[in-house]
Amino acid sequence: MAPSLGIVDYCVFSVVLALSAFIGAYYAFFAKQKQNTTAEYLMGGRKMGVFPVSMSLISSFISGVTLLGMPAEIYVYGTQFWIVIIPVFLSSVATGVFFVPVFYQLQLTSTYEYFSLRFDSRVRKLGSLLYVVNNLLFIPVIIYIPGLAFSQVSGVSPHAVTPVVCLICIFYTSLGGLKAVMWADTLQTLMMFGSTIVIVTMGTIYIGGPGTVWDLSKDGDRIEFFNFDPDPTIRHTFWSVAVGSYFLWLADVSANQGMIQRFLSMPTLKGAQWCLVIFSIGAMMIVSISCYAGLLVYATYHDCDLVSTNIVKRNDQILPYFVMDIAGTIPGLPGLFMAGVFSAALSSMSTGLNSMSGVIYKDFMQNWFKNEPSEGKASLIMKVTCVIIGIICTTLVLVVEKMGPVIHITGSVLAVALGPLLALFVLGMFFPWSNSKGALYGGITGLVFMACLVLGAQEAIASGRMKFPVKPTSYVGCSENVSVPVMTTPQLPSGSWDLSTESITVEGGTNAPGVADDVFFMFRISYRYYGMIGFLVTLSAGMVISFCTGFLDPMKVDPSHLSPLVRRIVMKLQLERDRGKGRKEESISMSQSMTTRYHSA
Repeated sequence: MAPSLGIVDYCVFSVVLALSAFIGAYYAFFAKQKQNTTAEYLMGGRKMGVFPVSMSLISSFISGVTLLGMPAEIYVYGTQFWIVIIPVFLSSVATGVFFVPVFYQLQLTSTYEYFSLRFDSRVRKLGSLLYVVNNLLFIPVIIYIPGLAFSQVSGVSPHAVTPVVCLICIFYTSLGGLKAVMWADTLQTLMMFGSTIVIVTMGTIYIGGPGTVWDLSKDGDRIEFFNFDPDPTIRHTFWSVAVGSYFLWLADVSANQGMIQRFLSMPTLKGAQWCLVIFSIGAMMIVSISCYAGLLVYATYHDCDLVSTNIVKRNDQILPYFVMDIAGTIPGLPGLFMAGVFSAALSSMSTGLNSMSGVIYKDFMQNWFKNEPSEGKASLIMKVTCVIIGIICTTLVLVVEKMGPVIHITGSVLAVALGPLLALFVLGMFFPWSNSKGALYGGITGLVFMACLVLGAQEAIASGRMKFPVKPTSYVGCSENVSVPVMTTPQLPSGSWDLSTESITVEGGTNAPGVADDVFFMFRISYRYYGMIGFLVTLSAGMVISFCTGFLDPMKVDPSHLSPLVRRIVMKLQLERDRGKGRKEESISMSQSMTTRYHSA
């Protein structure tokens, strides 16, 4: 068995967490500019630099789901998911070109104030609600994963370490505001990159180089990039990962208060767009490193599978086991890696807490007061809200452990709210004739539809009526003290089944993959399409309802509420209309003048 963390590792781990807490305390008590106004607490005074904003964007985007979930995904299912770097890049480009210019021109504190400008206050509350729901579903997942990894290398229960780490995050986020979050994110991003690169480099050297990793992975049927099968029920194909994921990533960047909040903290639009460029490069790099780590772990244990032999209890624990196996004898290095994993979670959690506190105050609580609260009182309210939300998210971790692989979980739960939320922004910015009723009831339709879809699919998976084929495994290299699974005949539940691959079951392992015939077709669709489905359902419903209740006159829509491309078209039409109106008024004036002269004569 791999060694566990030592005293030096615990010291390194504690120092990193202490540094994050110190950053929060510094900006709360010692910095010249205190975090006692909404502009400072939520926007960093709109004077942040490119470097901390870029690092914070990367750190917020990357979580334990990336560092632990992606290696597990590649190890079990192969490299098809690696194609996700394509939509990561394309969504960043689209955000910089079509969305950020609108938000930056309007200079909103809450991203969802846009809906009250373009539509009405009801749509604003719906958009804010979708964002809060998204974070309440997502944050418990990203908190639980590092706790699971820590449990693998220390034996400590995830429920013992998770609350402690979360309290540190709540402390520096609630007190230090956006500046503390960004600088803590910068430290944590460097930790993530540094620790992961060191571990991957050591593992590659140990096994004999990248060529050996590739050859062993290819022999194990892990290399798969261009599965062009159009069947939407296949879990991962080129189309589901490249096209389906695009809508999810686009929503996560362009319709996310936490991301837009960082863009708006920049003093210029050009600076914000440069941050997007650096963010996209950094995100693609860390995704690729994580995916390569999955191949590296597989190549290392290609002849003795870690999961089915119960060496690790869950797929998401394979990378921590590998770290302890490769670097466990080097004091401090495993602790540095675990600090990097927790840093990824803390950055995503702190972003969510900080942005949610602003959204809840600005879009819900602010209207409760008869008189506008002072800046100091508003800042205090947001800090208390941040603490309460953090406690709720920490409690919800208890639900996450009963769910499946983290990549599948996050891809599913994010789509519930993000798909409809993206559609609302597209309705407002790209379709000037859409109205508030269309946006409101279209958003509700999309949310209800996606909730039913995700819950139905998760129920089918939890009940065992839907299982996904995994790549082949081997046990020929296992030592005598490892419990090798005993091959038996597959035992499927009664009823008709559609087996997508020939398979056998193993004692203590998983049953043969397949889908029971009573599973509704929509529940069988790949979870990577969920974001696209939520987007299309909401957009279609919004347009139909807008048509039935009367389209808006595009000429009456404020051009600043439209995306730059659409804005130019509408402004050109408005200019032509005004010119035509001017010529018409001039013609009427001349006609009246001639009539007057005629009667005078």
